[in-house]
Amino acid sequence: MSDLVNLPRACVIAVANQKGGVGKFTTTINLGTALTLRGKTVLIIDLDPQGNASTGLGMSPEARALTTYDLLIEDAPIKDVSRETSVENLYLAPATTDLSSADIELISNSRRVFRLRAALNQLRTLPKHIDYVLVDCPPSLNLLTVNAMVAADSVLVPLQSEFFALEGLSQLLLSVREVRETANPKLRIEGIVLTMYDKRNNLSRQVEDDARENLGDLVFDTIIPRNVRVSEAPSFSMPVLKYDPNSLGSQAYLSLADEILERHTVAA
Repeated sequence: MSDLVNLPRACVIAVANQKGGVGKFTTTINLGTALTLRGKTVLIIDLDPQGNASTGLGMSPEARALTTYDLLIEDAPIKDVSRETSVENLYLAPATTDLSSADIELISNSRRVFRLRAALNQLRTLPKHIDYVLVDCPPSLNLLTVNAMVAADSVLVPLQSEFFALEGLSQLLLSVREVRETANPKLRIEGIVLTMYDKRNNLSRQVEDDARENLGDLVFDTIIPRNVRVSEAPSFSMPVLKYDPNSLGSQAYLSLADEILERHTVAA
């Protein structure tokens, strides 16, 4: 029992951007997979009612008897909601469209923004010690996203390398500041990761230059390229690191995992 108590707590990272189509769920499942390949045990919390992270990890709707809706609304234990995936040491708390009504159902709860934090306090009941929790947030700044930020140590922002990419980022950063001031003073920005990057495209390079000029060290050195294997992998219900481990996309997500682990080692 003493060994269990002395284990370090899990690092919780919310993967968030209120814009859709920026590579959010793709980053969540592939970063999670990359971290397991670096010896970590990871739990992915799917907080997007679309359930893309759940589908992308091969979990059929029929297998989602208990979901993050039950976790947040019905007080279902996290050990009952979490499932093993086809990736060793990668666990998943899945989502279905039921989650789309959670905002309305939480609004009357006085502890509505603390529901996920309370659920994650039960992580020690899982059969394995969890090193990282990645929360795939919905493409909006709603109560589900706020729950993720209140429960998280940091926010990882996928930023699509396209026109207007930086628009809306200021609103997300403002939301992080508001959560820090009201409910989670330790919340920080994990970093900004450029996704869907095409080095042949002048616009991609311009977005990168603008991001690095305005956000400095917050922008990861690693860039996730626009890669056909990354796009194909979800249709086969698997992360690209399982679908094609040698692809440019796979290598990029391994590099991102290494960069995050290095930052955390330095911070410790």
